[in-house]
Amino acid sequence: MSASALQVARTGLEAQDTRMRVISNNLANVSTTAFKRDRADFATLSYQDMRVAGQQNTSQNNYATGLNLGTGVQIQGTSRMQQQGTLDTTGNAYDLAVQGEGYFQVLMPSGQFAYTRAGNFSLSSQGEIQTSDGYPIQPAITIPLGSTSVAIGSDGTVSAIPASGGNAVQVGQITMATFPNAQGLQAIGGNMLQETTASGTAQIGTPGVQGVGTIKQGALETSNVNIVTELVDMIECQRAYEINSKMISSVDEMLKNANQTL
Repeated sequence: MSASALQVARTGLEAQDTRMRVISNNLANVSTTAFKRDRADFATLSYQDMRVAGQQNTSQNNYATGLNLGTGVQIQGTSRMQQQGTLDTTGNAYDLAVQGEGYFQVLMPSGQFAYTRAGNFSLSSQGEIQTSDGYPIQPAITIPLGSTSVAIGSDGTVSAIPASGGNAVQVGQITMATFPNAQGLQAIGGNMLQETTASGTAQIGTPGVQGVGTIKQGALETSNVNIVTELVDMIECQRAYEINSKMISSVDEMLKNANQTL
């Protein structure tokens, strides 16, 4: 049983170490545009049934309770917290913030689509709206060279005043992607997410229509990481790690006493 206790404590150490890594990643991305914090989810490992409740004993009676010994804990997964981040006004015409549900769709060099809420866009040398890494948004939108003003409406319509002057002309339409299960999206780095079987197929829609979020020009969504919450979680994680370490020391002392006695 002592060896089993060591094993259980070891799983606790590993789980808390993984949780600390999740917390560290949240804190590291506290200033990352539109970052969504992760939460580590725990689950019990399998149980050893030494005696099953309701099983018949030697006196022809049934046990009222069972004897089940747990074998430890594991990290079941990480859940992405989808709460809206606050909006930071920048005044930059190509900074776009999503209010509500939805993701911008961008084209990766591999030819696959990726999705992001980080709307810190810029223009390529040809006037195409792209991410900081040079990935064009989809559908592609090109601003005519020399345009004096660019306006992006809450519904995603992109208008520009041509260099020759006159009235603004619509040059494109930004669409948004939503998913049946946004938790199932896979993070691939660079503020990008990728569609998976768990997330379901992307549903492309117009901002502000049928539950799709709206767009605010000249603003960016900030990270939804709360430093105070993460620090509290970090202290709790540290204490849990220390307790599991103490458990290993205690079991080791018990084994040492048993060896000396026997």
